[in-house]
Amino acid sequence: MLDYKLYKGHGSEYVVLLHGIGGNSKIFYKQIKAYSKHFNVLAIHLPGHGDSPDIDSYKEKFSFDLIVKEIANTLDKLAIHKAHFVGISLGSIILHQLLKTEPGRVRSAVLGGAITSLNRMAKFLLKIAGLIKGAIPFMWLYRILALILMPKDNHKHSRRFFIHEAQKMLRNNFLGWYQLVAEVETIYTNVQSVKIPKLYISGAEDHMFVNELRADQHGDQHSEIIILNQCGHVCNIEKADEFNRLSLEFLQKHSMEHGDGSCVSF
Repeated sequence: MLDYKLYKGHGSEYVVLLHGIGGNSKIFYKQIKAYSKHFNVLAIHLPGHGDSPDIDSYKEKFSFDLIVKEIANTLDKLAIHKAHFVGISLGSIILHQLLKTEPGRVRSAVLGGAITSLNRMAKFLLKIAGLIKGAIPFMWLYRILALILMPKDNHKHSRRFFIHEAQKMLRNNFLGWYQLVAEVETIYTNVQSVKIPKLYISGAEDHMFVNELRADQHGDQHSEIIILNQCGHVCNIEKADEFNRLSLEFLQKHSMEHGDGSCVSF
């Protein structure tokens, strides 16, 4: 059973939040208040984060299928049959898997800093990191990867935030998640055929992933993409006001209660 935080808001529908590796529900601290004005909000702590089970506590192999199963079990416990989902970074990968394997659970999907495939630099870095991960403290590796992923001055707050929260992880949990990153491209396969509304929001400075996202997302008739200027990977923190406005407009547009396209207030 996954750890979670439930924020009772207005309306009967739910927005489920999925964080990135090393993060937790705190990554959405700039969204929860805004979302709660229109929805109930469920922030899930993925395995190895918060008080959720450690990765090596599972009897079966740790995988994206297992993660989706755990999310579904959590929703069942709370009697949430269908919800809107917002995933950031690694959370977008999990959301892609959810769209493919549990589409009946998803009313709409917002994917921030989405990862659909890896460019040559990302693949090279993963290979190097894989060679040295057993020889250095995992937080050294995390700091290096965070700096490469978010190198600019305007990324500094997001970078520090992720590093601070990642210090709460155990080494085995971090390395367990790290092993799954190589499956990103496989996970995105066939997502375009899923007929569920998808909104991709990414920063123009998300240099590791945004160009691949543009190319991969092209042709998906059930998705739209918005690129935020002067913004890096963690767009929901760096450009919180824009992210909130855009995502709420999208969520309300596809809400059963607010399908009339009424204006969003903050």
